[in-house]
Amino acid sequence: MSVLIKPIITEKMTAQGELYNRYGFVVDTNANKIQIKDAVEAAYGVSVKKVRTMNYAPERKTRYTKTGVQHGKINAVKKAIVDVAEGDIIDFYSNL
Repeated sequence: MSVLIKPIITEKMTAQGELYNRYGFVVDTNANKIQIKDAVEAAYGVSVKKVRTMNYAPERKTRYTKTGVQHGKINAVKKAIVDVAEGDIIDFYSNL
């Protein structure tokens, strides 16, 4: 099971990283804060001070079309905001 799925690279999270050493990740929905902390420390070689998580429920949509009613769902997502120690940085663009 891979705990970290992908980093969140948006303008807001990039600004948080530069100002407060705070980075965002999309993580596995079953991962807890301790597993997220260990995964970030192992993957990026930084020391993590704090982990905050957010659960997003699945989004369900219904469309009425000529062929009938179409039902769809976007999967549930869990996001983690990770604070790293002073002086540590995570560079997501280093391996591009």
